[in-house]
Amino acid sequence: MGYQHLEIERAGHVATIWLNRPEKLNAMSEDIWVDLPRAVAELDGDESVRVIILAGRGRSFTVGIDIEMLASLRPEESPGAHPEEALYDRIKQLQHTVNCLADSSKPVIAAVHGHCLGGGLGLITAADIRYGSADSVFSIRETRLAVVADIGTLQRLPSLIGAGHTAELAFTGADIDAARAVEIGLLNRVYPDAETTYGAATLLAETIAANSPLVVRGIKNVLRARDGESITDALEFVARWNSQHLLSNDLMEALSAFLAKRTPEFNGT
Repeated sequence: MGYQHLEIERAGHVATIWLNRPEKLNAMSEDIWVDLPRAVAELDGDESVRVIILAGRGRSFTVGIDIEMLASLRPEESPGAHPEEALYDRIKQLQHTVNCLADSSKPVIAAVHGHCLGGGLGLITAADIRYGSADSVFSIRETRLAVVADIGTLQRLPSLIGAGHTAELAFTGADIDAARAVEIGLLNRVYPDAETTYGAATLLAETIAANSPLVVRGIKNVLRARDGESITDALEFVARWNSQHLLSNDLMEALSAFLAKRTPEFNGT
């Protein structure tokens, strides 16, 4: 199965899904959002694969959603159109891309280096374990683009780092470094560089893969059952909220400011 900006690498019972758009710092283009669930499904269906690693080629894990794709989410207005419902459907599709990691029958380890922003942070919150390099940077970047993060970040982070830390990151959109990320529990461990981080993730994956696949699958199902229903309800709420509020003047201002390399001036509409 071919992918444009993803690469699957198998080694024994471990498979790595590489985000492979290094020239764009692995910005998540339309095809990545579509192909990631396909790649996870491919590995879920491969009995020889027992653990999945998610990593990024090049200088960064990912800077999040591609800015051109974000701009394209604004549907063209036409008589009889229902832009809110169209946007709702798109948000649910993006949520599915992130959910596929949490819903995989196999453990998912995120090996992060460089940028892990916006949608990238959403991805790793859906992983089971997160390792990071000392140069990694994390942010709920959607806030700074006048968007309420809607792919699962706000639903999963509180159980990982607590409500207070989540609120601080979400309200500010501020960057945090690897030291802070491990301190608050976002990362399990920090390593000196990308190569060492990926090596540690691989060793961990091999250790997990040496256990009974049936038991490992059972553990993941039990852990997931703790809060799956509440996440589902919360994702439904944020999808409805953003389908009504995302198409704002502030979003357009954020995009314009980004392209013009200037500071945005938001007016709250």
